[in-house]
Amino acid sequence: MIAIIDYDAGNIKSVEKALLFLGEDVVITRDAETILYADGVILPGVGAFGDAMNKLHTYGLAEVIRKCVGKGIPFLGICLGLQLLFESSEESPGVEGLHILDGKIVRIPADCGLKVPHIGWNDLRFPNRGRLFEGIPEKSYVYFVHSYYLQAADESIVTATTEYGAHIHASVEKGNVFACQFHPEKSSDVGMQILRNFIRVTKE
Repeated sequence: MIAIIDYDAGNIKSVEKALLFLGEDVVITRDAETILYADGVILPGVGAFGDAMNKLHTYGLAEVIRKCVGKGIPFLGICLGLQLLFESSEESPGVEGLHILDGKIVRIPADCGLKVPHIGWNDLRFPNRGRLFEGIPEKSYVYFVHSYYLQAADESIVTATTEYGAHIHASVEKGNVFACQFHPEKSSDVGMQILRNFIRVTKE
């Protein structure tokens, strides 16, 4: 069973729909026991960094997420869910992230000559081939919706990058923690393969 963390963020139902399509048992929950005994856990979300952290603390989920990661349960952050795993975001100065991974979230430069937010399809490069991208060719396209992006402190955890007015760390992997800035659930066949690869990790 895969638990999708419910903290009143958007995009939860589309992740559930994709996993159900792949034949998985899925529960949307904020119950600590359910999360901590799941085979895999997903933190999706769209919205503002500060508001999301406030909700995670309000529901007691920040500590549950840390316990989940500490137990070694496969954990996948998607879009805002990736950003929350890091130290801080320029979107919400003074707000501390979960800081499970080292790095900061910064704004896509307004003077890059491209539209911000970045909405659309971009191709990926794989500086370090991660388990999420097994069977996926480099330069495959995935779907992004974001105005802020990750600068990871340790580039060895970066498994995918893209270019959009900046060099964007688009996916990371460290131990049992995975995260994507893009939306695999909205990325057609490539995205479904990424989710299949995560599901495979949960069954190892």
